[in-house]
Amino acid sequence: MRLHINIDHVATVRQARRTDEPDPVRAAVLAELGGADGITVHLREDRRHIQDRDVRLLMETVRTGVNLELAASPIMASIGADFEPLTVTLVPERREEITTEGGLDLGTRDAIDRVRDAVQLLSDAGIRTSLFIDPTSEHIAAAADLGAAAVELHTGAYAGQWVGARKRADLDTELVRLRRAAAQAASLGLAVHAGHGLTYENVEPVAVIEEIEELNIGHSVISRAMLVGMKDAVLEMKSLLVRARH
Repeated sequence: MRLHINIDHVATVRQARRTDEPDPVRAAVLAELGGADGITVHLREDRRHIQDRDVRLLMETVRTGVNLELAASPIMASIGADFEPLTVTLVPERREEITTEGGLDLGTRDAIDRVRDAVQLLSDAGIRTSLFIDPTSEHIAAAADLGAAAVELHTGAYAGQWVGARKRADLDTELVRLRRAAAQAASLGLAVHAGHGLTYENVEPVAVIEEIEELNIGHSVISRAMLVGMKDAVLEMKSLLVRARH
Protein backbone atom coordinates (compact mmCIF):
# COMPACT_ATOMS: atom_id res chain seq x y z
CA MET A 1 0.00 0.00 0.00
CA ARG A 2 1.26 3.45 -0.95
CA LEU A 3 1.10 6.31 1.55
CA HIS A 4 0.71 9.79 0.08
CA ILE A 5 1.15 12.65 2.51
CA ASN A 6 -1.02 15.73 1.97
CA ILE A 7 1.02 18.78 2.97
CA ASP A 8 -1.69 21.43 2.48
CA HIS A 9 -1.78 22.36 6.15
CA VAL A 10 1.90 23.22 6.22
CA ALA A 11 0.94 25.92 3.73
CA THR A 12 -2.09 26.82 5.90
CA VAL A 13 0.25 27.80 8.74
CA ARG A 14 2.43 29.79 6.35
CA GLN A 15 -0.49 31.66 4.81
CA ALA A 16 -1.81 32.61 8.26
CA ARG A 17 1.02 35.17 8.36
CA ARG A 18 1.56 35.56 4.60
CA THR A 19 5.24 34.81 5.10
CA ASP A 20 7.69 32.25 3.68
CA GLU A 21 7.64 29.63 6.45
CA PRO A 22 6.97 26.85 7.08
CA ASP A 23 7.74 25.83 3.52
CA PRO A 24 5.61 22.91 2.23
CA VAL A 25 8.35 22.04 -0.24
CA ARG A 26 10.78 21.39 2.61
CA ALA A 27 8.05 19.43 4.40
CA ALA A 28 7.72 17.22 1.32
CA VAL A 29 11.42 16.36 1.46
CA LEU A 30 11.13 15.27 5.08
CA ALA A 31 7.95 13.31 4.35
CA GLU A 32 9.78 11.34 1.67
CA LEU A 33 12.67 10.70 4.06
CA GLY A 34 10.09 9.31 6.49
CA GLY A 35 8.87 6.81 3.90
CA ALA A 36 6.10 8.64 2.03
CA ASP A 37 5.39 7.09 -1.37
CA GLY A 38 4.06 10.32 -2.79
CA ILE A 39 3.07 13.90 -2.00
CA THR A 40 -0.47 15.25 -2.32
CA VAL A 41 -1.42 18.93 -2.56
CA HIS A 42 -4.71 20.67 -3.30
CA LEU A 43 -4.31 23.78 -5.44
CA ARG A 44 -7.60 25.47 -4.66
CA GLU A 45 -9.21 28.06 -6.88
CA ASP A 46 -8.99 30.60 -4.04
CA ARG A 47 -5.33 29.69 -3.30
CA ARG A 48 -6.06 29.65 0.44
CA HIS A 49 -3.04 27.46 1.22
CA ILE A 50 -0.99 25.85 -1.57
CA GLN A 51 0.26 28.34 -4.15
CA ASP A 52 1.30 27.87 -7.78
CA ARG A 53 4.91 28.41 -6.68
CA ASP A 54 4.63 25.43 -4.34
CA VAL A 55 3.37 23.09 -7.04
CA ARG A 56 6.05 24.21 -9.47
CA LEU A 57 8.85 23.56 -6.97
CA LEU A 58 7.33 20.26 -5.85
CA MET A 59 7.31 19.08 -9.45
CA GLU A 60 11.04 19.85 -9.60
CA THR A 61 12.04 18.33 -6.26
CA VAL A 62 9.72 15.47 -5.27
CA ARG A 63 11.41 12.14 -5.97
CA THR A 64 8.33 9.91 -5.58
CA GLY A 65 5.41 11.58 -7.34
CA VAL A 66 2.93 14.43 -6.94
CA ASN A 67 -0.81 13.87 -6.71
CA LEU A 68 -2.36 17.25 -7.53
CA GLU A 69 -5.93 17.77 -6.31
CA LEU A 70 -7.97 20.19 -8.41
CA ALA A 71 -11.53 21.34 -8.86
CA ALA A 72 -13.24 19.82 -11.90
CA SER A 73 -13.24 23.02 -13.96
CA PRO A 74 -11.69 23.79 -17.35
CA ILE A 75 -9.36 26.43 -15.89
CA MET A 76 -8.03 24.20 -13.11
CA ALA A 77 -7.74 21.16 -15.39
CA SER A 78 -5.70 23.25 -17.81
CA ILE A 79 -3.41 24.36 -14.97
CA GLY A 80 -3.01 20.73 -13.95
CA ALA A 81 -2.06 19.78 -17.48
CA ASP A 82 0.62 22.46 -17.53
CA PHE A 83 2.19 21.20 -14.29
CA GLU A 84 2.25 17.57 -15.54
CA PRO A 85 1.97 15.80 -12.15
CA LEU A 86 1.96 12.05 -11.70
CA THR A 87 -1.79 12.12 -11.01
CA VAL A 88 -4.54 14.70 -10.92
CA THR A 89 -7.37 13.94 -8.51
CA LEU A 90 -10.53 15.87 -9.29
CA VAL A 91 -12.31 16.96 -6.12
CA PRO A 92 -15.40 19.03 -5.24
CA GLU A 93 -14.70 22.54 -4.07
CA ARG A 94 -16.78 25.21 -2.37
CA ARG A 95 -15.38 28.57 -1.24
CA GLU A 96 -17.13 28.52 2.16
CA GLU A 97 -16.00 25.01 3.20
CA ILE A 98 -13.24 24.45 5.76
CA THR A 99 -12.18 21.22 4.07
CA THR A 100 -13.60 18.94 1.39
CA GLU A 101 -16.98 17.79 2.68
CA GLY A 102 -17.87 14.97 0.32
CA GLY A 103 -17.24 13.32 -3.01
CA LEU A 104 -17.74 14.78 -6.46
CA ASP A 105 -21.29 15.46 -7.55
CA LEU A 106 -22.00 12.82 -10.20
CA GLY A 107 -25.76 12.94 -9.84
CA THR A 108 -26.69 15.37 -12.61
CA ARG A 109 -25.95 15.55 -16.31
CA ASP A 110 -24.30 18.99 -16.02
CA ALA A 111 -22.03 17.80 -13.21
CA ILE A 112 -21.06 14.65 -15.08
CA ASP A 113 -20.31 16.66 -18.22
CA ARG A 114 -18.00 19.02 -16.28
CA VAL A 115 -16.06 16.11 -14.85
CA ARG A 116 -15.96 14.36 -18.24
CA ASP A 117 -14.50 17.47 -19.89
CA ALA A 118 -11.82 17.78 -17.20
CA VAL A 119 -10.90 14.09 -17.45
CA GLN A 120 -10.67 14.36 -21.23
CA LEU A 121 -8.46 17.45 -21.10
CA LEU A 122 -6.08 15.80 -18.65
CA SER A 123 -6.09 12.48 -20.49
CA ASP A 124 -5.23 14.26 -23.74
CA ALA A 125 -2.22 15.72 -21.92
CA GLY A 126 -1.14 12.23 -20.88
CA ILE A 127 -1.99 12.72 -17.19
CA ARG A 128 -3.48 9.97 -15.05
CA THR A 129 -6.76 11.00 -13.45
CA SER A 130 -8.50 9.99 -10.24
CA LEU A 131 -11.96 11.01 -9.01
CA PHE A 132 -12.67 11.71 -5.35
CA ILE A 133 -16.07 10.10 -4.80
CA ASP A 134 -18.40 8.83 -2.11
CA PRO A 135 -18.27 5.03 -1.74
CA THR A 136 -21.53 4.31 -3.57
CA SER A 137 -22.21 1.88 -6.39
CA GLU A 138 -23.68 4.62 -8.61
CA HIS A 139 -20.67 6.91 -8.28
CA ILE A 140 -18.19 4.13 -8.90
CA ALA A 141 -20.02 3.07 -12.05
CA ALA A 142 -20.08 6.71 -13.20
CA ALA A 143 -16.35 7.09 -12.57
CA ALA A 144 -15.61 4.05 -14.69
CA ASP A 145 -17.83 5.40 -17.46
CA LEU A 146 -16.02 8.75 -17.36
CA GLY A 147 -12.72 7.09 -18.19
CA ALA A 148 -10.84 7.85 -14.97
CA ALA A 149 -7.88 5.62 -14.15
CA ALA A 150 -8.63 5.59 -10.42
CA VAL A 151 -11.09 6.56 -7.72
CA GLU A 152 -10.33 7.89 -4.27
CA LEU A 153 -13.00 6.72 -1.86
CA HIS A 154 -14.13 9.39 0.56
CA THR A 155 -13.58 7.96 4.05
CA GLY A 156 -15.09 10.91 5.93
CA ALA A 157 -18.27 9.07 7.00
CA TYR A 158 -16.17 6.20 8.37
CA ALA A 159 -13.78 8.57 10.16
CA GLY A 160 -16.71 10.42 11.66
CA GLN A 161 -17.81 7.31 13.52
CA TRP A 162 -14.65 7.54 15.64
CA VAL A 163 -15.71 10.96 16.92
CA GLY A 164 -17.92 11.05 19.98
CA ALA A 165 -17.82 7.28 20.66
CA ARG A 166 -20.68 6.44 18.31
CA LYS A 167 -22.20 2.99 17.99
CA ARG A 168 -19.91 0.18 16.83
CA ALA A 169 -22.64 -0.93 14.43
CA ASP A 170 -22.42 2.42 12.62
CA LEU A 171 -18.66 2.04 12.28
CA ASP A 172 -19.02 -1.48 10.90
CA THR A 173 -21.63 -0.24 8.41
CA GLU A 174 -19.21 2.34 7.02
CA LEU A 175 -16.42 -0.23 6.78
CA VAL A 176 -18.71 -2.55 4.83
CA ARG A 177 -19.54 0.32 2.46
CA LEU A 178 -15.84 0.92 1.87
CA ARG A 179 -15.09 -2.77 1.33
CA ARG A 180 -17.93 -3.16 -1.19
CA ALA A 181 -17.00 0.02 -2.98
CA ALA A 182 -13.33 -0.98 -3.22
CA ALA A 183 -14.25 -4.40 -4.59
CA GLN A 184 -16.63 -2.94 -7.16
CA ALA A 185 -14.12 -0.33 -8.32
CA ALA A 186 -11.38 -2.93 -8.71
CA SER A 187 -13.74 -5.21 -10.65
CA LEU A 188 -14.32 -2.36 -13.13
CA GLY A 189 -10.58 -1.94 -13.67
CA LEU A 190 -10.18 1.16 -11.54
CA ALA A 191 -7.23 1.67 -9.22
CA VAL A 192 -8.55 2.23 -5.71
CA HIS A 193 -7.33 4.99 -3.40
CA ALA A 194 -8.91 6.28 -0.19
CA GLY A 195 -8.66 9.23 2.14
CA HIS A 196 -10.22 11.97 4.28
CA GLY A 197 -10.26 12.09 8.05
CA LEU A 198 -7.92 9.12 8.48
CA THR A 199 -5.79 9.22 11.64
CA TYR A 200 -3.28 7.10 13.54
CA GLU A 201 -6.20 5.69 15.54
CA ASN A 202 -8.60 4.75 12.71
CA VAL A 203 -6.42 3.96 9.71
CA GLU A 204 -5.70 0.25 10.20
CA PRO A 205 -9.23 -1.13 9.48
CA VAL A 206 -9.13 0.74 6.15
CA ALA A 207 -5.56 -0.31 5.40
CA VAL A 208 -6.49 -4.00 5.53
CA ILE A 209 -8.97 -3.64 2.64
CA GLU A 210 -7.14 -5.58 -0.03
CA GLU A 211 -8.24 -3.60 -3.10
CA ILE A 212 -7.11 -0.24 -1.70
CA GLU A 213 -3.62 0.44 -2.98
CA GLU A 214 -3.10 4.04 -1.85
CA LEU A 215 -4.08 6.19 1.12
CA ASN A 216 -3.95 10.00 1.16
CA ILE A 217 -3.49 11.35 4.68
CA GLY A 218 -2.78 14.93 5.68
CA HIS A 219 -4.17 16.66 8.75
CA SER A 220 -3.40 13.91 11.26
CA VAL A 221 0.19 13.53 10.09
CA ILE A 222 0.83 17.27 9.99
CA SER A 223 -0.64 17.58 13.49
CA ARG A 224 1.69 14.84 14.78
CA ALA A 225 4.63 16.40 12.94
CA MET A 226 4.22 19.61 14.95
CA LEU A 227 5.14 17.58 18.02
CA VAL A 228 7.59 14.93 16.81
CA GLY A 229 8.79 16.23 13.43
CA MET A 230 7.67 15.40 9.91
CA LYS A 231 10.02 12.49 9.27
CA ASP A 232 9.03 10.61 12.43
CA ALA A 233 5.33 11.37 11.98
CA VAL A 234 5.35 9.87 8.48
CA LEU A 235 7.45 6.91 9.60
CA GLU A 236 4.92 6.13 12.34
CA MET A 237 1.98 6.26 9.95
CA LYS A 238 3.78 4.13 7.38
CA SER A 239 4.53 1.51 10.04
CA LEU A 240 0.80 1.26 10.83
CA LEU A 241 0.02 0.54 7.18
CA VAL A 242 2.73 -2.10 6.98
CA ARG A 243 1.46 -3.74 10.17
CA ALA A 244 -2.11 -3.74 8.86
CA ARG A 245 -1.10 -5.41 5.61
CA HIS A 246 0.90 -8.12 7.35
